[in-house]
Amino acid sequence: MPYKEAFPVGHEVRVVSRVELEAFRVSWKLHSPLQPEQLAWADHTAQVAEIGCYHGRDPLYVLRNVPGVWHESCLTDITKRAP
Repeated sequence: MPYKEAFPVGHEVRVVSRVELEAFRVSWKLHSPLQPEQLAWADHTAQVAEIGCYHGRDPLYVLRNVPGVWHESCLTDITKRAP
């Protein structure tokens, strides 16, 4: 069964903290690794511009005016406050 994305196109999201991004970058060993330049976007907010899925399972997000491809675990709902 295909995965259902948590954030639809147009939804406002926040990139998680730098500490969380760095932890993800170190631990994630599969497809679409987080790039070092993406760390600078920690705690930024943006709208989801596009959604793709890696082999129909893992949603990958493109954010409006934020470079890179983002894993769902690197994003949170804008209504959740940053630590």
